[in-house]
Amino acid sequence: MCHCYIRMLSVSPGSERDTDATTERIVDAAYRELLDFGVRRVSVDNIAKKAAVARITVYRRFANRDELLAAVAVREGTRLFERVDAVIAEQGSTADQLVEGFVTIFHAVRTHPLVKRTLASEPDVAVAWLTAQAGPIIGLARDYLAAHLADAQRRRRLAAFDQRPVAELIVRLAASFVLTADSCIPMKTNDDVRAFARTYLLPMIPTGGRRS
Repeated sequence: MCHCYIRMLSVSPGSERDTDATTERIVDAAYRELLDFGVRRVSVDNIAKKAAVARITVYRRFANRDELLAAVAVREGTRLFERVDAVIAEQGSTADQLVEGFVTIFHAVRTHPLVKRTLASEPDVAVAWLTAQAGPIIGLARDYLAAHLADAQRRRRLAAFDQRPVAELIVRLAASFVLTADSCIPMKTNDDVRAFARTYLLPMIPTGGRRS
């Protein structure tokens, strides 16, 4: 998770509950500010007002605006991965877990209110952010997928290989399709995405012994 977000949750026992609540309120307010005004017009002053805190309180937790926006992205990503975990738990085979997990996260990102708003009203901002400032969320997604691949390896459902580069390639592929929808590869429906995952993503993952 983004270090800036974790740092604000690491407080003394006596103030932990208040600090957690304040940090969450600030991130909630930033989320609403992004939906209302977009990335370009987001205002720390407005975020502080929405969160009912002083401006200095925001800056005590987040060094600058970009750090706060990164915390919003990481929190939303974490929530999406929780949805993926629920879907994965229902699948019997490793292949189905990988495919259905990819379908779930791809659909969730593509239909997320913040993603839709930014791509519709500020596409240039989306491109700039994904190319220059998306490191924390890319890293979070990569490490999340790599952890699942490692777990499958421990269960001898996949061969031994370095999970992180494979995971990052999959994450970056997904991001590119979300950012640029036009493609000769059908990706409009969940069935399209499912077929894409089976055709192009599963072959990237060494199976070894048994993939069950």
